[in-house]
Amino acid sequence: MNAGTRLPGTPDPMHVWPGAGGVRIAGDAWGDPGGPLVLLQHGGGQTRHAWKGAGETLGAAGYYAIAFDARGHGDSDWAPDGVYTQDAMVEDLKCVIAALGNRRPVLVGASMGGGTSLVAVGEDHVDATALVMVDIAPRIEPEGVDKIRAFMGQKPDGFASLQEVADAIAGYQPHRSRPRTLDGLAKNVRLQADGKYRWHWDPRFRGGQFDLEKRRKRLEACARSLTLPTLLVRGGLSDVLTEAGAQEFLKLCPHAEYVNVTGAAHMVAGDRNDIFGNAVIAFLARAVPAGREPVHPAHLPRPHHEGPPGELNDVP
Repeated sequence: MNAGTRLPGTPDPMHVWPGAGGVRIAGDAWGDPGGPLVLLQHGGGQTRHAWKGAGETLGAAGYYAIAFDARGHGDSDWAPDGVYTQDAMVEDLKCVIAALGNRRPVLVGASMGGGTSLVAVGEDHVDATALVMVDIAPRIEPEGVDKIRAFMGQKPDGFASLQEVADAIAGYQPHRSRPRTLDGLAKNVRLQADGKYRWHWDPRFRGGQFDLEKRRKRLEACARSLTLPTLLVRGGLSDVLTEAGAQEFLKLCPHAEYVNVTGAAHMVAGDRNDIFGNAVIAFLARAVPAGREPVHPAHLPRPHHEGPPGELNDVP
């Protein structure tokens, strides 16, 4: 099976960069290229488009925000060898950073992208100025992961219509309102020669083994090693990262800041982009202010929270 045909209305990527092993990485950018670099990495099964609102917000605040499709997703190439490990994605991240002039970036990652970012920083692959992890931590819940995998595994032979695609998304995200039209789904699927719609990702992406315990130990070691300004953002409705999992991360990385976005599930930025964008801007204004040098964590003023610590009331 190949990637299929892009549907009319699918936004073209603004940029294409070389990734590891010849895989081309597609991305979009917002803001002044002279501003602090912020790299936005999406979760498994998502695309760079999940960050559009956040990217525009960051760009307007003086940052140079870039979101890119992970290998095997969206408009980036499928890996010829079918390798979609975390290590391969870290290598792609390094390639994108090199293509952008080896500037020190802020890494913002959701779910899978957050794990990639944590490994990249925690194992000294990338020298970043700050880290924002979105609904991801070393401890995640197997039930939530199983729901994601079940969603991604629907209709392996393809969807007969865009309405079927919309129904599948609504079943996974019942807390979201359905869109008035199906036009926005064009970027989520590709049309195959048999007339069926299939997800934009390489089905081999789902084929690898997912050892949660091995993953947890690796990410815990990375979390303990963090010294840069760090923010953890959790979706209050998330079944992937629980409050207990968030608190475990904060014990591993005591200097990290924490925001719990009530009313958002695992796809935090998409569910409550307004609150998410404001929280990230407030953090970066202290840690990596636009137009000035990054601030060391020890010199960061602690934010004032209304209500219980770590709460911001109204997301492997």
